[in-house]
Amino acid sequence: MAIDISAQTRRVVYTGSAGTGPYAYAFNILVNTDIAVFYNTKELTLTTDYTVAIGAAGTGAVTLVVNSGGNIPSTPSSSDRVTLLGDRTIQRTTDFTTGGPLFATTLNNEFDSLTIFTQQNLEQSNRSLRAPNTDPTTISMELPNNTTRASKYLTFDVAGNPVAQNAVGTYRGNWAASTAYVLQDIVKDTSTNNIFIVITAHTSSGSQPLTTNTDAAKWSLVVDAASAASSATAAASSATAASTKATLSGNYANKTDGAVTGSDYSSKAWAIGGTGVTNTSAKGSAKDWAIDVSGTVDSSEYSSKEYAAGTQASTGGSAKSWAQDADAVNGAGTNDRSAKNWAQGSSMTGSTLGGSSKDWAQLTSGTVDGTNYSAKYHAAAAATSASAASTSKGNAATSASAAASSAAAAAATKDSIDSFYLGAQSSNPTVDNNGASVTAGDWYFNTGSNETRIYNGSAWQVTAVSTSGLLTVANNLSDLANAGTSRSNLGLGTAATTAATAYVGKTASTGSASIPVGSTVQRDSSPAEGMFRYNSTTDEFEGYAASAWGSIGGGASAGGAIYENSNAIAANYTLTSSTNGMSVGPITIASGVTVTVPSGANWVVL
Repeated sequence: MAIDISAQTRRVVYTGSAGTGPYAYAFNILVNTDIAVFYNTKELTLTTDYTVAIGAAGTGAVTLVVNSGGNIPSTPSSSDRVTLLGDRTIQRTTDFTTGGPLFATTLNNEFDSLTIFTQQNLEQSNRSLRAPNTDPTTISMELPNNTTRASKYLTFDVAGNPVAQNAVGTYRGNWAASTAYVLQDIVKDTSTNNIFIVITAHTSSGSQPLTTNTDAAKWSLVVDAASAASSATAAASSATAASTKATLSGNYANKTDGAVTGSDYSSKAWAIGGTGVTNTSAKGSAKDWAIDVSGTVDSSEYSSKEYAAGTQASTGGSAKSWAQDADAVNGAGTNDRSAKNWAQGSSMTGSTLGGSSKDWAQLTSGTVDGTNYSAKYHAAAAATSASAASTSKGNAATSASAAASSAAAAAATKDSIDSFYLGAQSSNPTVDNNGASVTAGDWYFNTGSNETRIYNGSAWQVTAVSTSGLLTVANNLSDLANAGTSRSNLGLGTAATTAATAYVGKTASTGSASIPVGSTVQRDSSPAEGMFRYNSTTDEFEGYAASAWGSIGGGASAGGAIYENSNAIAANYTLTSSTNGMSVGPITIASGVTVTVPSGANWVVL
């Protein structure tokens, strides 16, 4: 494509603070291969490591691609450098022939390429080592050939042209007048023994010292002999002092045959012993203070090891003795016992020693100190008390629950009574004790007329009892004290005192009898021959005969042609002896349920 090529440096350098980009470039390119991208010093690969976006003007941006195993292993940070560089391949791919076509687009592309090539070369040239534009035209920046400059330093001669030299400077010996000196020649000023180097080529004149010579500005002092001699003298003095201090340091480190200076001893003497330290009052080596068990360390005190695990009685007992001696501690009083003894000793009970920790914890055979008992003893007593308390707690909880239930029932009863018995009032009320309107059946005592009144649904009326039909002495109850005589007088016989549950009810004179209904587990605990009921577990009628419950027909039938039986047995069942049974299968017997067929009996499942 043909575009304008603006005046831009074809290189831009970023820090990696933008991460993967995009990183913009303002110089124009024609295709995405016209740009090279560097991550730090590594040149990246197009597509694999980065992508290039090109706008209509040929400018755009580069976006990096992170690849943990590639050239960009992680997102760039501010410490990384991203460089974008114009890098169009310098070549010509179009040839214009005489009389051939000459298209503007092709010609523009060629001119754009030539401009890009020129900008690329300029960018490289500006970063190369070169002479300034103001240098004389006689200056030649051409380097010596490779053989001449091999393994040498690049310097510049008096004219400013590059030359190759073997060393930083060439020693010319003692300075002499009328001698041609070149840059970096080194000489000795014999009047001061100072060493100088040529900084401007010249032919010498005058006399020494060079610091006052007419060519003094053409020399630079390298070695100041006077200062060097002074430094050497000081170094020698320092060396002597260092030797003395080294000897003293050695003594402070290793001397064991007495003090180093005054009452100061060496590190070794204080560490492992020596004359004036070992077994000396208020002294003693670190080693003796640590492990000596032969006696005192400083004529009065013992070592750490002796106090820790020794057997010297005069120490009052070592830590080891105080920790684990089985009886009285070595070197201590009769009743001074070790930690082990106080912890679990078996001879510690009694009023003298007071008992070991173990005894105070678990002894149950008697008192520990002659008066008091162990924790285990008290724990057992507490457990017994706790069990009793738990039982009492359970009983209390039961009582509390019952009381709560009674209270709730009483409250409900009171609320119910309050809704119809309105108590003593001076006039007819219009609402009950709960604030609701009075209803039929509500009653109260009228304190003005001293009478009980009942609300009939529309008005209050005085309570009255009709004497018609009352059972009085005159009405055949002349002997109320004798129930039998009363029943006889009324012609009731014993039926008058028989419980209603002792009778089989009926729905109507032409209806059905209501026989007892219950599950298998709800059968009478002590059945009698002839009992009859409906079993809700097996969904069939059953009767008790020959010491066993048995099915009694029933079920749906088609005019007596079909008789039905249950297809599951949920409770243990034993056929009556000397009888046979028949069922239509399949029959499912519940897990854990047994059907017993006595000897001589048969159970057929069709």
